Amino acid sequence: MNAIEDNTFTRTWRTLGEDISDQAPRAILSISAHWYTRGTGVTAMTNPKTIHDFWGFPPELQTTQYNAPGDPEIAELVKDLAKPDLVASDYNWGLDHGTWSVLKHMFPEAKIPVVQLSIDGTKPFDHHVQLGHKLARLATENNVLIVGSGNVVHNLSMVQARAGDTGFGWADSFDETAKHLMTDSPERVETLLEHEAFSRAVPTPDHFLPLAYIAGVTAALDNQNVTAFNDKRTMGSLSMTGYRVAS
Repeated sequence: MNAIEDNTFTRTWRTLGEDISDQAPRAILSISAHWYTRGTGVTAMTNPKTIHDFWGFPPELQTTQYNAPGDPEIAELVKDLAKPDLVASDYNWGLDHGTWSVLKHMFPEAKIPVVQLSIDGTKPFDHHVQLGHKLARLATENNVLIVGSGNVVHNLSMVQARAGDTGFGWADSFDETAKHLMTDSPERVETLLEHEAFSRAVPTPDHFLPLAYIAGVTAALDNQNVTAFNDKRTMGSLSMTGYRVAS
């Protein structure tokens, strides 16, 4: 699992964190595939717990802690920017592995406050894009790093370990189309729902929807300085491609 591995993907995350640390963000807002809810929530506690929301992995994962502080003030700002959409303060969740498995490589000292936003599974795709668009002001006006953690292609039922760091043809096609949209016309990212490989690439929406938020942020920033990183598929049916958007 990438959370405890030293590989091409985690080394890239580490390099990204080092680059960003030159102008350290005030806080991080993470939209994780692993907090999928009815209604939208935002963690509002001062000390979010580390959540181990998985099983069947090495014991080292179960003991990993990412003790970053929270930021209730940023949580309130998220709620204000989202209006008229309702975002509720949450004091029970914390930082799930969609968040800490990436941030522990980017910012291993865990000193930057982290706030996590849930994904409302009852809302259509465009809702998430528009919410990302609203939240872009966190980056431009409040020096908040917005992170979406999921996979553009995420089909565990079709994973083949022997495929290594390669993708099936349909996975490559879907991921490449997503990259074209994110770097050239993020406002059109919803057209991915019409891609011929959509049902295979996105059998469930949870890991796909973080992309909608980053597309909304990117569109709000007029699509400036968008670069892809970790541009690879792995085990046939998983994509590791991420996007860095300069504000």
